[in-house]
Amino acid sequence: MAERLIYLPLGGAGEIGMNAYVYGYGEPGRERLIVVDLGVTFGDMDSAPGIDLIMADMAWLEANRDRIEAIFITHGHEDHVGALGLLWPKLQKPVHCRRFTGALARLKLEEQGQPTDQLHIHAPRPDTVTAGPFAVQFVPISHSIPESSALIIDTPAGRIVHTGDFKLDGTPVVGEAFDPILWHDIAGEGQGIKVLTCDSTNVFSPNPGRSEALLANPILDFVMAQKQMVVATTFASNVARLRTLADAATAAGRKICLMGRAMQRMVRVATETGVLDRFPATVDAEEAAEMPRDKLMLLVTGSQGERRAASAQLSRGRYLGIELKEGDSFLFSSSTIPGNERGVIRIQNALSEMGVDVFDTTDGFYHVSGHANRPDIEAVHDLLKPQIVIPMHGEHMHLREHARLAEARGIASIIATNGTMLDLSGDAPRVVDQIEAGRIYLDGSVLIGAMDGIVRDRIRMALNGHAMVSVIVDEDDNPLPDAWVELSGLPETGRAGVPLASNIESELAEFLERADDKTVMNDDKLEEGIRKITRQVAMEEIGKKPEVTVIISRLAAE
Repeated sequence: MAERLIYLPLGGAGEIGMNAYVYGYGEPGRERLIVVDLGVTFGDMDSAPGIDLIMADMAWLEANRDRIEAIFITHGHEDHVGALGLLWPKLQKPVHCRRFTGALARLKLEEQGQPTDQLHIHAPRPDTVTAGPFAVQFVPISHSIPESSALIIDTPAGRIVHTGDFKLDGTPVVGEAFDPILWHDIAGEGQGIKVLTCDSTNVFSPNPGRSEALLANPILDFVMAQKQMVVATTFASNVARLRTLADAATAAGRKICLMGRAMQRMVRVATETGVLDRFPATVDAEEAAEMPRDKLMLLVTGSQGERRAASAQLSRGRYLGIELKEGDSFLFSSSTIPGNERGVIRIQNALSEMGVDVFDTTDGFYHVSGHANRPDIEAVHDLLKPQIVIPMHGEHMHLREHARLAEARGIASIIATNGTMLDLSGDAPRVVDQIEAGRIYLDGSVLIGAMDGIVRDRIRMALNGHAMVSVIVDEDDNPLPDAWVELSGLPETGRAGVPLASNIESELAEFLERADDKTVMNDDKLEEGIRKITRQVAMEEIGKKPEVTVIISRLAAE
């Protein structure tokens, strides 16, 4: 049977976040596999209330674990490495990455009590990792976090370039610049590039991307112009932005306070691993609280509206002894990820109510994206001249537009969302299988399946409220005359003007008095009748059918 080269996205294709990709080579159904990235996305109150993290379901990979050679992590963003500690026990394979990413990956493993002896740190190209039929190199590429890497994956069927997240930035402030000469050389080696698996995030942005270095002067001018305390928030992982903001504070004669564990950790790890060669001295929150307001700048977490992050805490009042006041300035030096708008606006309005002046990136002065815009994606197509383009890292409309962009240049392309297995062996990609691509939720400290029904029940209770009904059945004397009802998330009084619980209890008492022995002695029938009456009364009184839990206790006959 002929060997083939396959590609299978399990997360990150048809969505932004939760990246997890699989490549395989060998006989169909027996391919040796490598995994690229194990990321997370975050739950929201609309679709996943109470859920902390969401990640790709590993069921298919677990079933084929003996075929996996290794795991490769392209960079340290949460949507690429955030699930490593949680999912590694399901795979238990060597993990390969670069130094800065490795420091973050080690923390992820240690936080979950996992061993770190399978974590391997590599220098960039020409250092090569051999994993079964694959030879993999890490190639520096610019992004909004240090040491982001594309992967060159050489296979018997040809060369794959997996871009990871990238932009074309020759002056990224921190981290490695995009090197077109290096990529020209990579494209010219051997038989050239067979497959380009490419970031699609900004395919609809029509203008070329801007360099991180262009922000230094606007941010300095902004900080210099403020009269009272300045607060700025950005992605904690954007070490280059943090240094630009910190340098501006220093030039303006302000001390810097980092607030938020994620931000403090990123600066510490970047310094320890050498990717950040300098960062101004900082003060802790206790010192900051005693300083003159016009001599202080806070760099805080929570640019995406996270409720527990420092930005949200400050918007609700005093945090770690520091309180914002009228005339202070708050800068959002970040873009808002789709879906996070309400959380960000909530914080901005709360700050405004406090008299704080809020500034964002509407005019483009204080933020540049870490992803390649449409002209930059086209430039990479032209530079690498791949035979096939597979769009990844984007919602469906991004993947579709990217595929069109490639096809307009005469490059074979296809839309492959999560679970779509492609055969890349021929001149054009083709779909050969569809895998169940589910999700795993981190609910508190427990991993649960998205289809387990837990979140579904939680949503139903949130929408409809809950009624708990307790009934005691005396085996000698039929049910006792009363049922007890406790309500949660429902109005206390209905249309009749009496307590809703009492109204339900009254109707249940009548039902229990007239119920025949066959119903009384059968828990299923008794529960069905109680649930039906409870929901019927609630619907008549308040227009809602609550979720109902029935507890039947039986007193044994003497």
